[in-house]
Amino acid sequence: MIEFSSQNDFNLEDEERVEHWLKAAAVKESFGIESLGYVFCSDDFLLEINKQFLDHDTLTDIVTFDYTEGKILNGEIYISTDRVADNAKDFNVGFDVELRRVIIHGLLHMCGYGDKTYEEKEMMRAKEDEYLVLWNA
Repeated sequence: MIEFSSQNDFNLEDEERVEHWLKAAAVKESFGIESLGYVFCSDDFLLEINKQFLDHDTLTDIVTFDYTEGKILNGEIYISTDRVADNAKDFNVGFDVELRRVIIHGLLHMCGYGDKTYEEKEMMRAKEDEYLVLWNA
């Protein structure tokens, strides 16, 4: 089950397509999905989560709480739509493209991909790109 909710006025368009895309990505990574919750929120909301749970006093576009066991994905993914909008401008891409990149980024974290080292970031970006192509297929 994949659920989408908002703590701000954001409304995810085409939820069914996003859900099918995420399920296809999970299968491609050899994972099943038990429960994923995507919560769209403001910078302020996500900053408080970042401070409270991760002891980070910085803005971020995504925080993933991963409860995955084995090959079954479980977790909560919080996405700041404010950050997504700013990053879309910075990277000169549309909001929807950047949003999909962040949405798949959270799922990829739960599949075991990191983004701390240069090599991990390169692999994560390649995987994000792979699934963005899948979105358009």
